[in-house]
Amino acid sequence: MYAKVLSAAVLGVDGFLVEVEVDIANGLPQTEIVGLPDTAVREARERVRAAVRNSGAAYPVQRITVNLAPADVRKEGAAFDLAIALGVLVASGQLAADALNGVLVLGELALDGALRPVPGVLPMALAAKEKGLGTILLPQANAAEAAVVSGIRIIPVGSLREALAVLKGEAPLPSWTGPAAPPARERATGLDYAEVRGQFHAKRALEVAAAGRHNVLLVGPPGSGKTMLAQRLPSILPPLSEAEALEVTKIYSVAGLLTRGGGLVTERPFRAPHHTISPAGMIGGGSVPRPGEVSLAHRGVLFLDEGPEFSRSVLEVLRQPLEDGYVTIGRARAVVRYPAQFLLVLSMNPCPCGYFGSDAACHCTPGQVQRYRGRLSGPLLDRIDLHVNVPRQTYREWAAEAKCEPSAAIAARVRQAWAMQAERFRGTGVTCNAEMTPALLRRHCVLRREAASLLRRAFDALGLSARAHDRILKVARTIADLAGSETVEAEHVAEAIQYRMLDRPGEGLLG
Repeated sequence: MYAKVLSAAVLGVDGFLVEVEVDIANGLPQTEIVGLPDTAVREARERVRAAVRNSGAAYPVQRITVNLAPADVRKEGAAFDLAIALGVLVASGQLAADALNGVLVLGELALDGALRPVPGVLPMALAAKEKGLGTILLPQANAAEAAVVSGIRIIPVGSLREALAVLKGEAPLPSWTGPAAPPARERATGLDYAEVRGQFHAKRALEVAAAGRHNVLLVGPPGSGKTMLAQRLPSILPPLSEAEALEVTKIYSVAGLLTRGGGLVTERPFRAPHHTISPAGMIGGGSVPRPGEVSLAHRGVLFLDEGPEFSRSVLEVLRQPLEDGYVTIGRARAVVRYPAQFLLVLSMNPCPCGYFGSDAACHCTPGQVQRYRGRLSGPLLDRIDLHVNVPRQTYREWAAEAKCEPSAAIAARVRQAWAMQAERFRGTGVTCNAEMTPALLRRHCVLRREAASLLRRAFDALGLSARAHDRILKVARTIADLAGSETVEAEHVAEAIQYRMLDRPGEGLLG
């Protein structure tokens, strides 16, 4: 007696179909699962046996072989439980085989037959749609996530008993009746730049960073507002497009971080990992690879507060995703790739005690200051476009009644700049100024004589590298976009140069 039920698994952030084959033959009563199962899949034998019995069905007292195909790809997790249980019931003649034609089956079983949600449902549903399947049978808690995929009929059930009743026609066919996936919208955390008094130079720099998606380093003493400024950066970023929201939701689905009953992720991610994080936690990994912080920050912001406190190995692994926009993790049986296009915000003190260059007394020796600054390597700093000084404010500056611009006003200018870049780079595969190739840089950053002369003098005076030269041009292009200018003028180049404070000889971090 043989049966086949379709289920699915995830590799990286993409789903693929898995054929759950069940064969029942005479022999010693035992259940064997083959097809490169991990420990959680092997343990499905006991969960399925108990769930079938507690759901009013009979578990065959025969030799049962379950094969998960393709057999050369490792299977993990408990998402195959329901498919295995239904396969056993079909093979033993307790359920008609045609009841599962064209149906994808997902779900973890409790011992009493209740169904628990599983991670990665969204990429699995997308894979089902690509293969022409029209129906998904899954736990109720995963229904909203699967409903993000249009053109798929969702059958949410709460238990194996309920699933059997539906498939046998003994109960009405349930369908997903929840709300449609919400459209992408503005960040709803309530954080706003109107709450930040003063620091107009730093807010301007973050506006430029958001407009061109440039990485930024904030340098200042404790209490100057670096964290407060960084936390509000998502409030001026345009909302996620539908395609971007789907990308982000797939990552969070695979990582198991979607809220229960949640559908499409509609807000740009903001990730702020602790400085004790490991390299695997930052870029992803483990024996079974999982997305790391750089992927969870995809299409959003990755904030590393007190950057020099992170281990050198963690900081250095950022170089590849900053350059390529993705992370590749290789293991013995598989190589997975996770997207990692994020805006990096680093903050740091000017010295170990934090008060070098400020009004407060600094007790650090020159050697301590140098070693502290050296924790951020040159290659990493070279990938950061904006170096911003965030000084501590005086009471008069902090208490001034100057009106602080709200995030909504800044976001309007950022959206305009994004629209200009989308039109400029249409059909090139580039999405923002920070990603411009040398060829695009030559085409879209042609300088007038005055601007070219200014950049040449700065290049010689500051001893800039070729990469720093190109990054100044990219930032100047973004500043011109914010001003609505088609050409890059001298004032745009001048503002871009002032954001390269680490390149100024003799000035150091705070000057």
